[in-house]
Amino acid sequence: MIEMQDVWKTYADGTHALRGISVKVDRNEFVYVVGPSGAGKSTFMKLMYREERPTKGSIFVNGFNLEKLRQRKIPYVRRNIGVIFQDYRLLPKLTVFENVAFAMEVIEAPKKIIRKRVMEVLELVRLQDKIHSLPTQLSGGEQQRVAIARAIVNNPSVIVADEPTGNLDPDTSWEIMKLMEEINFRGTTIVMATHNKEIVNTMRKRVLAIEQGQITRDEWRGDYGYED
Repeated sequence: MIEMQDVWKTYADGTHALRGISVKVDRNEFVYVVGPSGAGKSTFMKLMYREERPTKGSIFVNGFNLEKLRQRKIPYVRRNIGVIFQDYRLLPKLTVFENVAFAMEVIEAPKKIIRKRVMEVLELVRLQDKIHSLPTQLSGGEQQRVAIARAIVNNPSVIVADEPTGNLDPDTSWEIMKLMEEINFRGTTIVMATHNKEIVNTMRKRVLAIEQGQITRDEWRGDYGYED
C-alpha cells in the first residue's frame, strides 16, 4: 500500500527534514504519526501525496514509484489519495455541496454520478442539511467534516491527514475521530499526524514516532509517548 525505502529529504537551506526513513503501511491500517514540532512529520506526510519529493530513496503508493512517476501521471495517483489538512482549505465562495463536488468535477465525473455520490458522503459526515451553506457559515468542526467529505468522495484507498483535529475543541475532535474510524472500518487506509495525546492513548492504533527526521518508535496499539 505505502512503502518508503531509505528516504532522505534535505531542503535548499541545508535542513535535514528526514534521514533514512524506511517504513511500510499495509492496506486498511490506521497509523498515527507523532513527534515533537519540527521533527519531520509534515514532510513525511507530504511525500506520500507528492507535495514534496525525496532527496534520496524510493516511495511506493498503491504500487506506483512516486519518485519515477511522470508528471502527467500524478493526478491519476492522487485520485486514490485523499488529503485532509488542519486548516480545512475549503473554497470560500463555494457551498458545501460545491466544495465536495469540485473534487469529482476535476476528474470529469458525470454530473448525475457527482450528485449521487456527493449526497452520499455528506450524509456520512452528517452535513446533508448544510449543502447550500458557505464555509463562513459553518463551525470549525463542520468545515473539517466538509474537508473529510471532499477527501473521500472519489473513494480513495488512502487518507493522509495532517493534524485534522489541531484547530478543534476536544468534543469536536472526538466527533471527527469517530468519523475517521468509521472511514477506516469501511476499508480506507489512514495515516494521521497528530499532537493529540488523549486521542492516541485512547484509540490505540499503530504509532510511528519521528524525531529529528528518523523513526524512533513503531508500535502496534502504541501510545503517544510525549508530554506535550
